[in-house]
Amino acid sequence: MSYLGEFATIMAVFAVVIVAPGADFALVVRQSVVHGRRAALVTSFGIGASLLFHISYTILGIGLVVSQSLALFALIKWCGVAYLVYLGIRSFFEKPFSLDETALAGEARAARRLSLPMCFGMGFLTNALNPKPVLFFLSLFSALVSHETPAAVTFLYGIGMAAALIAWFAGVTLFFTNPAVRARFAAGGRWFNRITGATFVLLGLRLAAQKAG
Repeated sequence: MSYLGEFATIMAVFAVVIVAPGADFALVVRQSVVHGRRAALVTSFGIGASLLFHISYTILGIGLVVSQSLALFALIKWCGVAYLVYLGIRSFFEKPFSLDETALAGEARAARRLSLPMCFGMGFLTNALNPKPVLFFLSLFSALVSHETPAAVTFLYGIGMAAALIAWFAGVTLFFTNPAVRARFAAGGRWFNRITGATFVLLGLRLAAQKAG
């Protein structure tokens, strides 16, 4: 199998995975609606960087160690659970936002407080503390990547996957930062915060129920 064919096969599988809603999707939607396009795009790059992090240690073989160690898997899992619940509680109690001029001025100040490194870190941690990618990439690369494929080429596959993920979330960001769409969510105000907060908590509980095997 040529490298191009191998990469096309991986991307075909990955394309199905990235559109499935999860914690990453919920975070980007919330960043888009509450903090705007810039914050959401930087958060998307954080998620993409985390994907490269997962792929790197999978290639190095650490992914196999983690998948075989219940203690390591549990440690990563419960850190992820705690972080998702934290995001949920923070979202649930956050003040509702509005799109009038006074509120926009306050939102601009809030956006400065929520710095770009913080947005990047939120995206990175949300994905990095999810142990599911460990098993996903380990199984994906084991099944679809030949053992003769050089590690450098495999990492290039990872760069392509990260780029596709960022492009997907950039599209999500552009949709949810559309003024008409954003205005509809703003009309929900406090309910949007409560729904997204509950979503993060439920995703944390689902992660808590996940098993290594």
